[in-house]
Amino acid sequence: MGKCEVHSEVLGIVGTNVYLLTNKETSEAVIIDPADDADSIVRLCDKTGSVPVAILLTHGHFDHMGAAEELARDLELPIYAYSGENALMRDPWANGSASLAGFRTSCTADREVTEGQMLRLAGFKIKVLHTPGHTAGSCCYYLPEEKILVSGDTLFRGSYGRTDLETGSDAAIVRSVRRLLKEIPDDTLVLPGHMGHTTIAFEKKYNPLSETSAW
Repeated sequence: MGKCEVHSEVLGIVGTNVYLLTNKETSEAVIIDPADDADSIVRLCDKTGSVPVAILLTHGHFDHMGAAEELARDLELPIYAYSGENALMRDPWANGSASLAGFRTSCTADREVTEGQMLRLAGFKIKVLHTPGHTAGSCCYYLPEEKILVSGDTLFRGSYGRTDLETGSDAAIVRSVRRLLKEIPDDTLVLPGHMGHTTIAFEKKYNPLSETSAW
């Protein structure tokens, strides 16, 4: 993984993986999908000596952005999300907080990213991959030099994200998962939004949406 150190916490009512990707050379870091509990995320930064420079959201559901605005305000960080996802993020019914969690939360991205855009944050090259299906504005963050893919709720270990929520699409998630398995190298570490880590090689063999699945 080169200069990237991966730290994580499982936070929130549905057990979301919150990632802190820290540059071992500079201590700069990006926070990805701050689900809940800003204080826990700040403690993780302090414990690891990480200095966050940005918040990246893979999509706009409440369980991936619950602490984003508090962290953005307190740490003076910009929030990145895919272009067009703000509408879902701002609506408590669409983002699932009101309909699924029993409370209302919303968030607005400061910077909207687009397909193929190369971000340069914390000394990393981070490529934006638009992967609709779980939501219309779902995206993955690919660090080619570090061989890391942060897949949000698009690709899980041996599975994939649900498509029955606002802006979800069965057909789109099939295309998105197959795109990842085709374009991303086999030895890439996949960091999903829930459950355990995986690799592209494992998913090519065992993911039910893979065209070469052993199942």
